[in-house]
Amino acid sequence: MSEVSAAAAVPAGGEPVAPPKSGLPRGALAWILQQGSRDPYVILITIYIFSPYFSRVLVGDPVAGQALVANISTTYGVLTALTAPLLGAMIEQYGPRKPMLGGVLGVMVPALVALWWAMPAGGLPLIATSALLTVLGLVYNWGDVLSNSLLGRAAGVVPGRAALISGLGYAVANGLSVALLIFMLWGMVLPGQVDWPGVPHAPLFGLDPAKNEPSRISGPLSAAVMLLGAIPFFLWTPDAARTGRSWTESLRAGITMLRDIFANLRGHRDVALFLGARMLYNDGMTALLVFGGLLAAGLMKWGALEMLAYGISLSVFGVIGGLVAPWFDRVLGPRKAVQLEIAGSLAVLVATLGMGREKILYFWSYDPAAHAPIWNGPLFRTAPELIYLGLGLLIAVFVTAQYASSRTLLIRLCPPDKTAAFFGLYALSGTATMWLGSLLVAVATAIFKSQVGGFLPVAALLLLGFCGLFLVRGGDPEG
Repeated sequence: MSEVSAAAAVPAGGEPVAPPKSGLPRGALAWILQQGSRDPYVILITIYIFSPYFSRVLVGDPVAGQALVANISTTYGVLTALTAPLLGAMIEQYGPRKPMLGGVLGVMVPALVALWWAMPAGGLPLIATSALLTVLGLVYNWGDVLSNSLLGRAAGVVPGRAALISGLGYAVANGLSVALLIFMLWGMVLPGQVDWPGVPHAPLFGLDPAKNEPSRISGPLSAAVMLLGAIPFFLWTPDAARTGRSWTESLRAGITMLRDIFANLRGHRDVALFLGARMLYNDGMTALLVFGGLLAAGLMKWGALEMLAYGISLSVFGVIGGLVAPWFDRVLGPRKAVQLEIAGSLAVLVATLGMGREKILYFWSYDPAAHAPIWNGPLFRTAPELIYLGLGLLIAVFVTAQYASSRTLLIRLCPPDKTAAFFGLYALSGTATMWLGSLLVAVATAIFKSQVGGFLPVAALLLLGFCGLFLVRGGDPEG
C-alpha cells in the first residue's frame, strides 16, 4: 500500500521536502510477527489439533466433549470479563506494556509445554488438563489487550497503516499456522500411512501415533513459535513511556479511569454501540473458532489426518481474509466491512449445519456406498466432504477479515489518548458474554443431544450483532 506520493513537495521557500519513507518500519514488522506467533496457539490448540483430541480421546465422546469445552470457555470468559478492562485501564496509567507481556509469555509457554503430558492414562488427569486450558485462555486474552494497545504505536501517524498492520498480523498468523500444520502433516501424521516421495517412513522425533503423540506435540510446538516470534517485538516495537506511577498508583488511577469511561460512555456513543454489538457477534465468531473443529470432526467423522488437512486449508484461506480486510476497510469503511464479514459468516454457517457424511445442504441424501469416490486421494473423497471443506474455507476468510476490520473500527472510533483503556473494553465486549455464548452452546447441545443444535445460539448472536452495527455512526472510508 502506497503511503505517500513519489514526488517531493516544494514549499514557498523553495527548499524541497523529502517525502516520508514508504513501507513499514521495523517496529511495525515486529508487531506483526508477534501477533502472528501468538495465534498458532488458537489454531493448533483451541481449534484443529488439541481440542478435537481433548474431546475425542480424553473425554471420549464428541457431544460431551463439546459441552466440556463450552464450560471451559465459559470459565475463562467470565474471568476475562472481570479482569481485562481493569488491566487495560491500569496499564494505560502505568505506561509500558512489555513487562506484563513478558509475564504472559512466562505463563503460556510452560502451560503449553505441559499439554504434552495430557494423556488418557498415566499423564495429567482430565481436570488438570481442563485447568491448563482455562489458564491459557485467560492469559491469552490478557495478552491480546496488551498487544492490541500497541498497534497504534507500531503504526505511527500514517493514515491507513493501522488497518494494513492489523490485517497483515492475521495474515502472518494464518501463514505460520499453515506452516506448522503442514509440518505436522508431513512429519508426524502421514508417515506410515502413505508411501509418497519425500514423506518420512516413520513419524519424526520417534512420535508414536498409538499414544496420540502427534496431537500432543501441538502444545510444545505452539510454545516454541510464540517464544521465538516475541523476540523481535521486545527488541524493536515501540512501547509506551513510563508515566512515573507505581503499580499500585496505576491500579487506583485505572479504576478511576474505568469509572469515568463507563460514566461518560454517553459521550462516546458510537464506541459504546460498537462494543455492545461486538459483544454479540464476536461471541458467534469465537464459537465458530472454538467449536468449529469439533463440529467438523463430529459431523464428518474426520480423524487426525483429515483435521490437519482441514486446518491447513482453512488457515491458507485465513491469510486471504487478513489480506482482503484492509481492502474492505478502504473501500467500504470498517463498519460496513464488518457487517459484510458477519453476513458472510452467518450465511455459510447456516449452510454448514445442513451438512453430514450422508447429507448435502439439508435436502439431498448421499449414500457413499452408491457413489464412486470423487478422486483417489487419501482424504476428502466424497461430495459432502468436499462441499463441507469449501464452506469452511469461506468461513475462514470472513472470520479472519472480521477480526482485523473490528480492530481497525475501534481505532477509528476511540480517542487516541485512551486506546489501551478502550481495548480493555474491547476485550470485555469480546468476552463479557463469551461465558453466556459458551453456556448457550453447552445447554443447546445438551437439550438437542446434537452438535448442530448446539450451534443455533451462534447463528442468533451473529444476526443480532449484525443488526446492532446499523446504529453505529462513523467508520466510513477515509478520504
